[in-house]
Amino acid sequence: MDVTRSRPRSRRINLLLAFALPVAIVTGLWANGIGTNGSVHPSVVHGVVGLSIVLAAPWKSLVVRRSWTRTGTKPGASSVLLFLVMVTVVSGLLHSVTGLQHIGPLTTMQVHIGAGLLAGAVLTSHVLRHPVRPRRTDLDRRNLVRLTALSTAALVTWLGLETAWAAVGSPGSRRRFTGSHERGSFVPERMPVTSWLNDAIPDVDPDRWKLRLGRRSLSLVDLESYPTQDLSAVLDCTSGWYSEQVWTGIRLDHLLGPDFDQLRSIRVTSTTGYVRTFPVRDASRLWLAVAAGGASLSPGHGFPARLVAPDRRGFWWVKWVVSIEPVDRPWWIQLPFPAS
Repeated sequence: MDVTRSRPRSRRINLLLAFALPVAIVTGLWANGIGTNGSVHPSVVHGVVGLSIVLAAPWKSLVVRRSWTRTGTKPGASSVLLFLVMVTVVSGLLHSVTGLQHIGPLTTMQVHIGAGLLAGAVLTSHVLRHPVRPRRTDLDRRNLVRLTALSTAALVTWLGLETAWAAVGSPGSRRRFTGSHERGSFVPERMPVTSWLNDAIPDVDPDRWKLRLGRRSLSLVDLESYPTQDLSAVLDCTSGWYSEQVWTGIRLDHLLGPDFDQLRSIRVTSTTGYVRTFPVRDASRLWLAVAAGGASLSPGHGFPARLVAPDRRGFWWVKWVVSIEPVDRPWWIQLPFPAS
């Protein structure tokens, strides 16, 4: 084996992964966070970058195998990274093509996101322990041509797969722009029940339930005295599904009144302690829903009251709401994704 020739190849493939994996992670998180359909679909970029990693995987596997043969060492970070990348890709394809919801006790998206984040952590650790100094040749014309060719191959592959899925009527051809699959639209009892991380469904006593509105406190009977309206809105969950329902509720600006107009933000809290903060300007676009499909909310979907936030992903739709309070700080001073 020509070691001198294998080293440049190893460097090129490592640089590719060092670039592609962070891009895949960022676009994946972006796709999980958006709620409106823009001119750029991060799920498409995410898919193309993921396919470029798949196309590069055979070369990376050869690099790893040569390393084992040359040094006689046991599988290390490179092998773990390759395994995690394959788990990420396979779980992503299973979700995209078939709409598979679970892999064992975990959702398919939990496996996909978890393996992707672990791959990013392993890559970061590996780069910190084995830093590589940049070279002028890393961006020479030959390497740029290789990168362009690989990117083009990944894009053509993605377009071919999308065309094939549409031709055979695969569930993958009916994904939303976020990559989510439709589940139980306009039939609330068929809509999946999911919660963010460790949130369990609480046992809420409607007779003792209270809603704090700043200095006020409303019982369920008090809340029922407010005029309600129906709206059709799509709940798009980061678990990989979406569902459109007709929700019945009270617009937040009607519920809160003029006292909130001069405030910066609105903090909405669940009985589980789950919290999301919104800009006060969005009060007219947020609803406190008490029913879906003409029937009271089920415990799993937020009984007795939940937030409906059109054009925002599901983790903004706070369930089992017990408090809507003014906050004198910018709404964006919070984690983009809740920690628990």
